[in-house]
Amino acid sequence: MANLRKPRKGSMGVWPRKRSKRIYPRIRNWTSQKTDKPTVLGFIGYKAGMTHLMGIDTNKTSLTKNEEIRLPVTVIECPPMKIFAARLYKKNPYGTFVAKDICFKPSKGLERKLSLSDKFSDVSELDKINVDDYADVAAISYTQPSLTGIGKKKPEVIELKISGSLKEKIEFIKSHIDKEIPVDQVFREAQVIDVRAVTKGKGLQGPVKRFGIALKPHKSEKGRRQPGSRGGWKAQQHTMYRTAYSGQMGFHPRVHLHSQIIKISGNSEEINPRDGFIRYGNVKNTYLLLKGSVPGAKKRPIILTYTIRPRVKETPLPTITHISLQSNQGR
Repeated sequence: MANLRKPRKGSMGVWPRKRSKRIYPRIRNWTSQKTDKPTVLGFIGYKAGMTHLMGIDTNKTSLTKNEEIRLPVTVIECPPMKIFAARLYKKNPYGTFVAKDICFKPSKGLERKLSLSDKFSDVSELDKINVDDYADVAAISYTQPSLTGIGKKKPEVIELKISGSLKEKIEFIKSHIDKEIPVDQVFREAQVIDVRAVTKGKGLQGPVKRFGIALKPHKSEKGRRQPGSRGGWKAQQHTMYRTAYSGQMGFHPRVHLHSQIIKISGNSEEINPRDGFIRYGNVKNTYLLLKGSVPGAKKRPIILTYTIRPRVKETPLPTITHISLQSNQGR
């Protein structure tokens, strides 16, 4: 008889499986790749739903080259972002630390998220910065969800790294203090990016659905949808944390690597279904079409960043011939 062996159920790389502290995740790693000009290395959009498009495959090495293919895509609405503050970092033997924040006067709506003071700085404060005294500069930016139709007013605030030298980063912040940052100035079509989001929450679930363990035989005592062994009886009388138990499932921060941007467009009429996206409504701003699915529910903030594992070359985009506008598309 064969000696059957099976690995344990569930990945330990995403432990602990508990609820996220907020509706959008934090960014722990930023890319080291260089860009043509200074720009922020991330952006926040709102997930509208999914649809599909038809196009002619232009990849010369593909088995379906010059043939019509079908691609599932995710629609992400990206209203322009604004810069609220410049965060200056200094370096010591233990690493970098925040030296100070230079805050600028924001637009209406940010007071819903932060407790703002009455004192704000202007461009002249950045001119006083000595580049040799600091190690890095980042931009604290915020979204404008009031421009969308999701009925949300409180913005998301996030720290975004900037590419380029320290002097170029300061100049970028100076030139965008009172201006909006559109998504087409950050990303381009055919670019491969990383998607960070908080997954759909599924509440309390048992070990069978949560970890995929097998059902016990039908004559088992004390339940079928439970693990067969929870640990030793006499030696340690200790239950390992790796044992499959019931608990929180979903609403976890996750990173989806290497999502390709199929299209960036400011014409929202060409993507909106007749009745709008289910549980979202109509797209009113510039939108992205990302290949495949992304984590998160409808209306959830999706963080788009430059990929931390750059590819050698990008896959050629198909020539789009049709975009489905059925209102029942997507999850």
